[in-house]
Amino acid sequence: MLQKTLAIITKAEGDILDLTERVSEVVTESGVQKGICSLFVTGSTAALTTIEYEPGVLKDLNRALSILAPTGVAYDHDAKWGDGNGRSHVKAALVGPSLTVPVMKGSLILGTWQQIVLLELDTRGRSDRTVVITVMGE
Repeated sequence: MLQKTLAIITKAEGDILDLTERVSEVVTESGVQKGICSLFVTGSTAALTTIEYEPGVLKDLNRALSILAPTGVAYDHDAKWGDGNGRSHVKAALVGPSLTVPVMKGSLILGTWQQIVLLELDTRGRSDRTVVITVMGE
């Protein structure tokens, strides 16, 4: 088993960062040939998923999330804390903070057009995003 963290810097709300290569490097370093790779982003305004890392579909994803949790509507969270990121928390909860990818023959099992991505959903970029990667198996 190997556990590592990735430090991630994001620029703005809506950033979608491809983590596939960095995660693959951790899997290789682990020496695990058959098992799982678990990823978890700390914080409640970011999320992890897989998607085809192509500009059109990235725009489509951001647009879909904006429909589900739009700007310009009242969020109770904003009223309590005044930080204006209630929609960010809702979007992050819908997508989720974790992802599990199988490992076979020492590599992540991903589809041809499937990449691991971090979604920055907060109303501002962050210099302190942390993704915990745990590789387990034999």
